[in-house]
Amino acid sequence: MFNFEQNQEWKFEGNIPCIIDFYADWCGPCKMVAPILEELAVEYSGKINIYKIDTEAEQELAGAFGIRSIPSMLFVPVNEQPQMSVGALPKDSLKQAISDVLLKEVN
Repeated sequence: MFNFEQNQEWKFEGNIPCIIDFYADWCGPCKMVAPILEELAVEYSGKINIYKIDTEAEQELAGAFGIRSIPSMLFVPVNEQPQMSVGALPKDSLKQAISDVLLKEVN
């Protein structure tokens, strides 16, 4: 979706919009959001992809995205700049962000 080792500037290489969830296993709010993201992955299957990045295992990748606190979610539309959201969002807020940021080109 993005080759951070080769590109200095953002260049989306995916086919459909996505959410990148930056989390850690020890993070309580991350654990609260995880099942919601799993539900949304099923609900929006084929329309968006949801990726999970363990910031403990992927420190260089988290650093490349400027992750300072978790949970952080990057909403990545196909033809626009990504938008970062920090903190645990409830399901209705996540669905609104999916509609407003990721699927607005489709609607």
